[in-house]
Amino acid sequence: MAEQTGEWFKQADYDLGTAEAMFRSRRYIYSVFMCHLCLEKAMKGLLVKQGEIPPKSHDLVFLLERIGVDIPEHHAEFLETLNEVSVPTRYPDELDSLLAQYPRKRTAEILGRCREVYEWLRHR
Repeated sequence: MAEQTGEWFKQADYDLGTAEAMFRSRRYIYSVFMCHLCLEKAMKGLLVKQGEIPPKSHDLVFLLERIGVDIPEHHAEFLETLNEVSVPTRYPDELDSLLAQYPRKRTAEILGRCREVYEWLRHR
């Protein structure tokens, strides 16, 4: 079980590094997408740690409910927000419009919040 949990967090670390690399290269929507993936994998790691098989779901709110931890409200709100942008960042209806929604400043805020939530999840 510990090995599988470690693997989920290893992948989450890698995804966070990819989010940072995408940010540095100004690929902001991919940075946001990788933040989502990082937190998704971290929560799946917690599920494995609890002895569960992670569901094949990308829904951060659903995963948060499944892990059943008492998360600070501001972290839960961020997960809800990130959950809502998951599909548009994967499959934008119009690229230019989506790029306009995620300028450097907003993406930096998302990346910073992702790091905070990820660190919180790591220590559960």
